[in-house]
Amino acid sequence: MAPYIDVPPSSRDDLLASACARWDAVLAARPDLEPAIDLQRRLITLVVDLTRTIDRGRLPRLSLPPKYVAAKLDRGVPAFAGEPIPLPVPALTAPLLELCSELAAGGAGAAAEHIRSAIESGSIEIGSLLAASLSRHQEAIREGAVHRGLAPDLVWLVAELAVSPFAHALQRALFSNAASDQSIADARARWDRGYCPACGSWPALAEVVGGRRVLRCSFCAAAWELNAYACIYCAESGEAFVTAAPDEERKDRRVEVCATCAGYLKTIDMPELSPFPLLAIADLETMDLDIAAMERGYARPPLKDFHHKGL
Repeated sequence: MAPYIDVPPSSRDDLLASACARWDAVLAARPDLEPAIDLQRRLITLVVDLTRTIDRGRLPRLSLPPKYVAAKLDRGVPAFAGEPIPLPVPALTAPLLELCSELAAGGAGAAAEHIRSAIESGSIEIGSLLAASLSRHQEAIREGAVHRGLAPDLVWLVAELAVSPFAHALQRALFSNAASDQSIADARARWDRGYCPACGSWPALAEVVGGRRVLRCSFCAAAWELNAYACIYCAESGEAFVTAAPDEERKDRRVEVCATCAGYLKTIDMPELSPFPLLAIADLETMDLDIAAMERGYARPPLKDFHHKGL
């Protein structure tokens, strides 16, 4: 079986100390990334503080019978897809606005300020925006942003940053807690798909720890393995699926590319799995791998759409 892997949370101080050490290491090797790291430092600090707020609060009681969740997973439908999950909107509102301001100061400028103004004026309904992000309804957010003259990718990013601590807490509550039903644990272990079993997002990358290739969700940071070494998007495992290191001197940083579907995935060797939300640091530090893959015609596919499928 391909197991789901629990990544225990760390304290705020430990998270930020670990993040600072990783940023220092990245800067030593890539001083050109200093502006991006300065912005990420501010964003991640906000997300870490929001995570602490979420952890101290009470998660909503999900009315999801274990056998129902297990049946969804066995059909390839992520646990949260299509579920009316109540969000702690008041707790997320101030951080959402702060994230807009930090992005504006960090280079997004007027585009981010316009998003903040739209939220403050009520032109964007906060609850609807965060619910669309949690349900990974990218098209709904894009259409709403375009309709209001806002930058769609930036609206998506702001909402994702704000709601990701809640999504992370939800997936851990459902998959990691001892109270989880055995039927969910068994279905979780049977999950053998490239997208996240909790929210349906694609992995940001794969972390290889002790020889185990662990996929890491780009949104809720779930960690899981596949039964076979193959393309996570189309399951190609033949000659069309290749893993290569663009830099011969850094074979610990590789790209999996698939000629069948033209998808790619970054793969990095790590001493241990990154805790939430520090996976973003590894994603930033390996941007050169994204560029190398895209220059050769590979791309990450859009999110899977579970909104119009029977659940």
